[in-house]
Amino acid sequence: MRLHRNLCFAVIDGLTKIFNEGEYADKVIQQLLKRDKRWGSRDRGFVAETTYDIVRWKRLYAEIAEVKEPFDRDNLWRMFAVWTTLKGIKLPDWKYFENTPTRKIKGKFDELSKVRKLRESIPDWMDEIGVAELGEAKWTKEIAMQNEKADVILRTNTLKITKEKLQNILSDSDIETEFIKGYDSALKLTERANVFVTDAFKKGYFEVQDASSQLVADFLDVAPGMKVVDTCAGAGGKTLHIASLMQNKGQIVAMDIYESKLKKLKIRARRNGVHNVDLKVIDSTKPIKKLYNKADRVLIDAPCSGLGVLRRNPDAKWKLEPEFLDRIRGVQQDVLQQYSKMVKAGGKLVYATCSVLPSENQNQVNAFLKSEAGENFELLKDKKILAHEKGFDGFYMALLERKA
Repeated sequence: MRLHRNLCFAVIDGLTKIFNEGEYADKVIQQLLKRDKRWGSRDRGFVAETTYDIVRWKRLYAEIAEVKEPFDRDNLWRMFAVWTTLKGIKLPDWKYFENTPTRKIKGKFDELSKVRKLRESIPDWMDEIGVAELGEAKWTKEIAMQNEKADVILRTNTLKITKEKLQNILSDSDIETEFIKGYDSALKLTERANVFVTDAFKKGYFEVQDASSQLVADFLDVAPGMKVVDTCAGAGGKTLHIASLMQNKGQIVAMDIYESKLKKLKIRARRNGVHNVDLKVIDSTKPIKKLYNKADRVLIDAPCSGLGVLRRNPDAKWKLEPEFLDRIRGVQQDVLQQYSKMVKAGGKLVYATCSVLPSENQNQVNAFLKSEAGENFELLKDKKILAHEKGFDGFYMALLERKA
């Protein structure tokens, strides 16, 4: 493989924004890919994957390159040289790579890889909390899996098409997919492809949604005609899935504190042919109180650390801080206490996170059930999904019922 200067410059520019200016990797990469209209899919793939790779392995590469934050451009080129060497790519005769000790790089990689927090390239505190909550053996496997590249999974919009028909249509566009056993609406891409440019996407035949995330709406046990509240709807991946399970019948109230996210949901709902969703911005306690004792089903897809989805958001490893975890646990219990009041007698509630930590998951549910607000609820079942066991995102979901 030959390195091209303009592509490498794009990677260095992207890393500068992500590491030094605190920008989100996915947003930076979106900007980079629009940089040169002449780039083909292979060029764009190189820029995206190389940038994500160096973000994912930041700590390990920085240790090997002997550089410290904040990284100047020379530091970033040194980290890039580490990436190149470890990938077995011949370094070109550019000034940025002068005196690169390629043999030393491989030796240091082998040596540092004996230490888990360096091998998996994570902060000390994250390694400590993972071991404390999951145990040494489980955490070792889980964090290794969280560094693997995630598959692209589609969720068929069954309001418009069957999974089988969608598979055939995508195949006509040279996008091959396979079914996943136990996931009713899921199709897994056998090779990465830009599915957003397809007619099938524009017609609302599918959404991109990880297989674990697709289990949440099923867990909620909805039926056509119900009143369902999605309390932390965001841009609405699960809302749209709920709508398809309800066959567009009944009412879904999609709520979020961010109006911008609900605006995205509105656009997605239109494309999906979903018309039973009401959008509500949580700008005070009023919209929540209005729904007390009114909902057949309530989904709390709670804000969390995201430690189950690091494969998709590798820069979260460097943005997360232990103080955030302490704060978010308080928020999780608070939303459980408040939003559970929307469930009517005999109704059900799902509490879900994309974290693998018990302190954000079953411990929160147990604390809620022991509280005054939770004494009328009982736990029917819960599901703990670890990425290394299932091959998909780490998730947690608990189904609770309010006693009639």
